[in-house]
Amino acid sequence: MSLLKRSVIVLLLMLLIGGTIIGGCSNKETKTAELIPVNLVEVVHSIFYAPQYVAISQGYFMDEGLDITLTTAQGSDKVMTALLSGTGDIGLGGSEAPIYVYNQGQEDYVINFAQLTRCDGSFLVGRQAEPNFKWEDLKGKTIIGGRPGGMPEMVLEYILKDHGLTPGKDVQIITNLQFTATAGAFKGGTGDYVALFEPTATLLEQEGAGHVVASIGKSSGEIPYTVFMARKSRIERDPEMLQKFTNAIYQGQIWVDQHSSQEIASAIASFFPDTDIDGLTRVVERYKSQNTWSTSPVMNEESYLLAQEIMQIAGELSNPVEPAVLINHQFAEQAILKSP
Repeated sequence: MSLLKRSVIVLLLMLLIGGTIIGGCSNKETKTAELIPVNLVEVVHSIFYAPQYVAISQGYFMDEGLDITLTTAQGSDKVMTALLSGTGDIGLGGSEAPIYVYNQGQEDYVINFAQLTRCDGSFLVGRQAEPNFKWEDLKGKTIIGGRPGGMPEMVLEYILKDHGLTPGKDVQIITNLQFTATAGAFKGGTGDYVALFEPTATLLEQEGAGHVVASIGKSSGEIPYTVFMARKSRIERDPEMLQKFTNAIYQGQIWVDQHSSQEIASAIASFFPDTDIDGLTRVVERYKSQNTWSTSPVMNEESYLLAQEIMQIAGELSNPVEPAVLINHQFAEQAILKSP
């Protein structure tokens, strides 16, 4: 073969390879550009929300054509602020928050459309191991609790009252600390007990600074504790995006339900770089064993009424809202029908 022919063949091959690479990059860029951006605002960052992180790590959102940007608000009130200001498209927070917004007379109020957890995800941590712990033992003690009006604090008070203890009289509860400061305050010597979410509770155990003595979720019963929500106008304007989002969440719920604690821990490990895999597995098993996670995004209206009863007992709600007003079942039900 002549030198000229060899040169032509090499040139053609280079052009072919180059075109393939360029074409491949172009397709990838086009695919990325076609994804719908969604700003998801979570109330706190916790293993409690494992199905959400699984939906991200397993690519279920991308499969639905969504590009998720996840931010942490540190409080359901801040989730509401993000949604009402338009900086957040979808919120993950306590089911009590939309009730407050609605009762304040907000016309473009916030509506729940998919449930993630079905009980409180916090644990009562003491300074010593108490294998025979009883809630009645808290009489005369001080607990570091949550924000007044927030579901964690209201559920804690509901349990105490259910066991014959009056908050502020029989038990002192500290409620003026930021969510991120409670564990540090406990380690510093404040209080006899502290209510903590995971992985913070387990981290304290690993450090020898505390011991989980009770599951607040197991003691309170089933409620729609954490739900996905969006403004009424967003639901009316963008139902296709919300349907895609709910489809992905449901796939995450199915995956979590069908996999072991160790497999779930591995799937969400990148979201919790400060927690080792053994600690993650331990936390996941703790949540999984008490049926923390909903296996369906459809909200249970009966448990939603219980949540409002808890709010009334706490003195935070005088005007209950009919579930049909603040719950949209459309996307959750359709996600189940669509699932293979």
